[in-house]
Amino acid sequence: MPRIYLDHAATTPMTATARTAMLAALADWANPSSPHAEGRAAKAALEGARRVVADAYGWRHETLFTSGASESLAIALGRSVAAAVAVSAVEHDAVLRAAPAATVLPVGADGLVDQAGLAGWLAAAPDRPLVAVQWCNSETGVRQPIAAIATTVHAGGGLLLVDAAQMPAGTSLADHADFIALSAHKRGGPPGIGALLVRDLATLMPTGGQERGYRPGTENLPAVLGYAAAIAEAEDAERLAPLRARLDDAVVRSGGQVVGVGAPRHPAIGSYRLPGTASAAQLIRLDLGGFAVSAGSACASGSMKPSHVLAAMGWDEAAGREVIRVSFGRTTTGGEVDAFIAAWRDVARATRRLVA
Repeated sequence: MPRIYLDHAATTPMTATARTAMLAALADWANPSSPHAEGRAAKAALEGARRVVADAYGWRHETLFTSGASESLAIALGRSVAAAVAVSAVEHDAVLRAAPAATVLPVGADGLVDQAGLAGWLAAAPDRPLVAVQWCNSETGVRQPIAAIATTVHAGGGLLLVDAAQMPAGTSLADHADFIALSAHKRGGPPGIGALLVRDLATLMPTGGQERGYRPGTENLPAVLGYAAAIAEAEDAERLAPLRARLDDAVVRSGGQVVGVGAPRHPAIGSYRLPGTASAAQLIRLDLGGFAVSAGSACASGSMKPSHVLAAMGWDEAAGREVIRVSFGRTTTGGEVDAFIAAWRDVARATRRLVA
C-alpha cells in the first residue's frame, strides 16, 4: 500500500503553486537591489510577495523575510531592545538556544502558561521586558491563550514575541503580538524561508544591509515567491478537527493517553502515549507499516532525548519516552486516519500480549 504521511508539523509537502512560482522565479531571477530593469522587476516581485504574506496574517506593520522561524526567533530574541527576556518552559528548542539566559516561565499540567507567574515576573522585571510564547506547541498541539497573555504582557510594559510556525494563514495576531515568527515549509512553501513580523522597527536593533537594514544578504527571491504562492492558498485547518477527535477517541479506547487533553489544541496535531511501548519501538513498527509519524519536534526527535515539553507538564521521563506525535495537513484524508488507527491498535494489542 502507498505510504501515509502524518508528520506535517515537522514539514509539509510543497503545494503545486509554490513549486510553479519558484520555477518561474529561477528562470527570471535577478538581484532585487540592482538598479537596472531586471533588478527593478525582481524588487517589485519581492515587495508584492511581502504584501501577500502580511495580508495572509492581517498584518499592517513591518514584514522581514528570513531563512525560517528559527532565525526569526533568534533575531527577535537577540536584537530586541528588551532589558530582560522570559520564555515559557514548553518553547521550541530554537527559542531556548537563542535565549539561554532567559527566565523560564512554568506551565501547568495542561501545558498552558502560568499567568500568575508571568504577571509576577513582569512586576519585578526591568523596563520593557520581552516575553516569548508559542501560538501552538509543535509536540503536543496545545494552544496558548495569546490574547490573554498579550494583555498581561502589555499591562506590565512588555513586548510579546509569538512563535507562530504552526499557525495557519488566515489567523491574525495583529491586535496582540509585537513580533511574530513564521515558517514557509510548515504551510506548503519551500524550506529555508520564513518571516519576522515586527510591529515597530524601533524595538529591534538593525545590522545594515537588506530587509530594511535588519537582515543583510541577497534576498532568496525564488523561495520568497514560493512562500507567497503557498500562503495565498486557502488552508482549512478546522476541517481536520473531527479527524483528530476520531484519533483521540480511538487512542483512549485502545488503552492509550492523549497529551494535553482538556486544553485548547491545534486541530491537526495530536500527541499520544502508549503505556508499555517505547516511542522508538512504536515509530519502527509504524514506519514498517507505511506510516510516517514522529516522537515530537523534528529538531529534537532524531536524538530521541527526553522531551523538555512533557517534563514541564509534569510527565516523568519513562512516560515521556512512550509518546508519539501524529500531525495532519492539507492532503490528509479520513481514510488515512482510519488506516493509522487500525495500525496503532495493532501495536497496542501487541503490547498487551507482551505484558500478559
